[in-house]
Amino acid sequence: MKWLVILVLVALSECLVIIPLMKVKSIREKLREKGLLENFLEEHPYDMIQNQGSQNSTFKRKVIRHRLRNYFDMVYVGNITIGTPPQQFSVVFDTGSTDLWVPSVYCHSMACVTHDIFDPFQSSTFRFAATHIRLEYGSGIVSGYLGYDTVRIGTLIIMGQGFCITSWEESKTFEHAPFDGMLGLGYASLGIRGVTPVFDNIKRRGFLDQPVFAFYLSTKSEQGSVVIFGGVDHRYYRGDLRWVPLSKPHYWQIALDRISWRGYVIACKAGCQAIVDTGTSLLRGPNAAVRIIQKLIGAHYFNREYVIRCSAPDTLPDIVFTINNVHYPVPARAYIRKNSNGICLSNFKGLIGYFNREEIWILGDVFLRLYFTVFDRGQNRIGLATAV
Repeated sequence: MKWLVILVLVALSECLVIIPLMKVKSIREKLREKGLLENFLEEHPYDMIQNQGSQNSTFKRKVIRHRLRNYFDMVYVGNITIGTPPQQFSVVFDTGSTDLWVPSVYCHSMACVTHDIFDPFQSSTFRFAATHIRLEYGSGIVSGYLGYDTVRIGTLIIMGQGFCITSWEESKTFEHAPFDGMLGLGYASLGIRGVTPVFDNIKRRGFLDQPVFAFYLSTKSEQGSVVIFGGVDHRYYRGDLRWVPLSKPHYWQIALDRISWRGYVIACKAGCQAIVDTGTSLLRGPNAAVRIIQKLIGAHYFNREYVIRCSAPDTLPDIVFTINNVHYPVPARAYIRKNSNGICLSNFKGLIGYFNREEIWILGDVFLRLYFTVFDRGQNRIGLATAV
């Protein structure tokens, strides 16, 4: 999810389509074989919240189901292509940011060397805008240049899409990441000034049945996760969708009534705000409130993590997030995880910097695995239902 600073300087009938995944790059497979990828993801949970700062009119409208790959319940990745002929990339479909970026031939950071890179000279449809861009995220910084080209998400084809081709990436954060870049699904106000975001282009051109997208995130299974464009699929949830209006159409931000434990309110006592973010791995909140929760669940700080007994999920109660007068319990099996070394850790983490100034929570993948989530751009609201 992306943060506040974006610096732009002038310089140089309905159908359902299933998209297969590409083979993951050898660097990641080698890490996986050596048992290093899971360790890396455990040590670097993603926080991709962004910091502040003419086509064929006879195109048939669709509902597109695009498969995602789950890496150890820490990040969910899908494939897109850019350019003509298409160059393929794995990206995080991130509701906490707005911009699209991929590594490029101009980038010599180690993070680019270990990933697929975009070569604008190999695309006949690429247009260079000669504008320098810097994007700051909770997990790192990338910078590069603005370009325009054809982007494909399955059968969705977006011509003339603006995106960043990176020339530098914070290598420690992104070097071993199981994705090449990011595809932001936030609002235009959060993105690069003057660039129409990917979903805005899709919506504007009338490609989909409805101006919505939805996520189903699998648990402990590499396969099964999907992002759906243009509608919902009832096979992924049970019961009714409960709709929550956005507080402000900038982030996917909603009002959070309270957070409770054993019937007692333990955080967000006077009401607060929450950002629903597919690009953040954990449940994040103000440092003071998170420390209270760590103490309640018996987690102890050790080596930059909060460690907890592995038997704790058998006895600990749900932590309940109340949103729009509806209770959304998060059980102990969800807010505690076991790493590759058999050590159990808390899935709560404090916020630092911009979002620690007020009581804002980030409902990341820990929450979204439990609740099928619909992001409705037509009515600026979020729908939640219990995931199957």
